[in-house]
Amino acid sequence: MGLNPVVVAVDGGGSKTDAVALTLDGELVGRSRGSGSSPHYLGLAASVTLVDQLVREAAGGAEVVRTGLYLSGLDLDSEVTAYSDAVAAMPWAATGLDVDNDLFALLRAGTNEPNAVAVVCGTGMNAVGVRADGASVRFLALGAISGDWGGGHGLGAEALWHAARELDGRGPHTLLTAALERELGATALEVAAQVHLGERDYSDLGRLAPAVFAAAEAGDAVGRALVDRTADEVLAFVRASLNRLDLADSAVPVVLGGGILQAGHARLQDRIASGLAIMAPTARLVTVSQPPILGAALLTLEHSGAGPAALDLAAAALSTAPDGPGG
Repeated sequence: MGLNPVVVAVDGGGSKTDAVALTLDGELVGRSRGSGSSPHYLGLAASVTLVDQLVREAAGGAEVVRTGLYLSGLDLDSEVTAYSDAVAAMPWAATGLDVDNDLFALLRAGTNEPNAVAVVCGTGMNAVGVRADGASVRFLALGAISGDWGGGHGLGAEALWHAARELDGRGPHTLLTAALERELGATALEVAAQVHLGERDYSDLGRLAPAVFAAAEAGDAVGRALVDRTADEVLAFVRASLNRLDLADSAVPVVLGGGILQAGHARLQDRIASGLAIMAPTARLVTVSQPPILGAALLTLEHSGAGPAALDLAAAALSTAPDGPGG
């Protein structure tokens, strides 16, 4: 007796990737995990190779009738097109393929409402907004050159900046100086030189994000300012999304996801909540408690024509399965 046909959904971030296979009835029948698959970090070819492996592992030899790929790093229409073209010849892409940014998976994991905004703060920051008539807003998310700041990398870089300035006498004392040395095993000035010389990867700075929140909780002025800046950046994404969609006066769910926004930092959460109440009083915050792969799976099933019962079964299975990756 042959295996039932499946759909395969993939959620890929900068640090990890999750893939699941489900029957058209919503039964979870396969799962695989791998490292980050963002083409921004890996390059297109290496990302496709990794995703191909995970899709095949999850499918386990079953016929794949639709695949949904929701990946970090697909921020431009041209990037989505290039990725779609790169996987089009794969056997698992032949009968149905969806490719888009992983923010859409996060959004669907948090809500199925037609008017909604999602903000992710993990390795980096980004946002997306959708409206019932099909309109959507996105952001370039190309780094500082497109106005971006935040996430683990942004906080880590700021921690290094402030620690270096304390050590060379240009800045005030901050608890981040000692925290950086404990975490990275070198002083801020040594770390700066190592990054400059290529002896240390810039991504190492993301390890400092928890230290920023710990310093803020301990009353450190620099740490508090960085936490507040993170909250304000989340609010800036929300404000821009709501304004561009003409939804500022609507009862819109604002979905928050990514490791930093899901970690329960009180100062961060309170500032976001109070800011949103002033900016858009009828909007409401939804902090995602489920892995984004749930949203990718629901989207892929929906695009396959699955009904409510299948979606409910998939949601139950993925809500109780081990945490999948995100961010």
